[in-house]
Amino acid sequence: MIGFILIASFFLLLILKVPVATSMGLSALLGISYLGMDIGILTNIFYAAIAKNSLLAIPFFILTGVIMDYAGISTRLIDFANAMIGHKKGGLIVVTVVVACFFAAISGSGPATVAALGGVLIPAMERDNYDRKFATALVASSGGIGMVIPPSIPFVIFAMLTGESIGTMFMAGIVPGILMGLFFIIAGFLEVKKDDNILVREKASKDERISSFKEALWGIITPVIILGGIYSGIFTATEAAGVAVVYSLFVGVVIYKTIDFKAFKKLFLEATLSSSVIMFIMGSAGLFTWILTTSGVAGQLTDGLLSISDSPIVLILMMQVILLIAGCFVDSASGFYLLLPILVPIVRQIGYPLYAFGVLATVNFAIGQITPPVGSNLFVACNIADMSMSDLVSRLGRFVMAGLVAILLMAFFPQIITFLPNLLGMN
Repeated sequence: MIGFILIASFFLLLILKVPVATSMGLSALLGISYLGMDIGILTNIFYAAIAKNSLLAIPFFILTGVIMDYAGISTRLIDFANAMIGHKKGGLIVVTVVVACFFAAISGSGPATVAALGGVLIPAMERDNYDRKFATALVASSGGIGMVIPPSIPFVIFAMLTGESIGTMFMAGIVPGILMGLFFIIAGFLEVKKDDNILVREKASKDERISSFKEALWGIITPVIILGGIYSGIFTATEAAGVAVVYSLFVGVVIYKTIDFKAFKKLFLEATLSSSVIMFIMGSAGLFTWILTTSGVAGQLTDGLLSISDSPIVLILMMQVILLIAGCFVDSASGFYLLLPILVPIVRQIGYPLYAFGVLATVNFAIGQITPPVGSNLFVACNIADMSMSDLVSRLGRFVMAGLVAILLMAFFPQIITFLPNLLGMN
């Protein structure tokens, strides 16, 4: 009965358009009341869900992304990519995906990547006669790479919940992130291959390329500092996030001189709001997960899935379907708290590398960011492009399919994910 109350109330609240975090918190409250537990336990569980040292990396990485955005690094990365490949037909497609990968390695967030790049790239593509809906769909889809290319906020959350190494998760996400980008580029070219109206830019001169590279260099080496410091053992992932904040402030204030004291209030407020939203989601999800596990519902659901089949590949594919459906309704943080107590025991039983499953699950939620009804990247992109969700959805088909192909390849060939960690002896 408790399982029915938890799941039914959660989905009923979602249908009533109650925010996901609030829905999980209220469902947990109903479950605790039904079991006759002291309601005062809620505060302790909520605090325990977010009082983790490793989670300090999340607000720091968010702040780094906001500072770099205010510093103008996104514009400089776009200018550099344009100078290198913008003169090719469809070059802006490659520019969009490549820059998304670079900015993802700074912000670690899908919506943040869309917000930082969309305001520049969507108008630029429209000026070159790309369809506005296509341009918006491309930017929204490419933003999902922000969840997979390290440093990734979902990776931090997954590692905290499962005990996996954040450094291993980061390294495992590099190849899948690049693979997603490659498939999005292919999907983009297939979409515009017969469009003869697209303008081809004049090829940049050697001096222009060198100049744009120098301007973008400080942003390009940001991921090198973050990831290099982690993998060399100089600092932990949490310490790396703090170093990234100091470095980004140095670039914005001293090098680019685009951040002044007036901007500090705005950027810190923006980062604080984004961080508080994520922490509230994690606290509420922690309540839901606790009651789900304590009541035995999670174990029952795990046993139910295992009873369907004993084939590892069938179970892996089944879990991908569950994650894809969940990604249509909840964000990655909520999804991890909701599903990991059910799915992780299955992953361990079939011998699939847990960190590889974490990357695979994150890719599923990245695709979920561009699928209605709760596609966070779609909302950000639609707001930037000033169009309705229904207008945008019609142009997302190829990108969703590209993401699904990437998921299937990684599910059947986990070596795509485990290759770099194995090469470096990190697992």
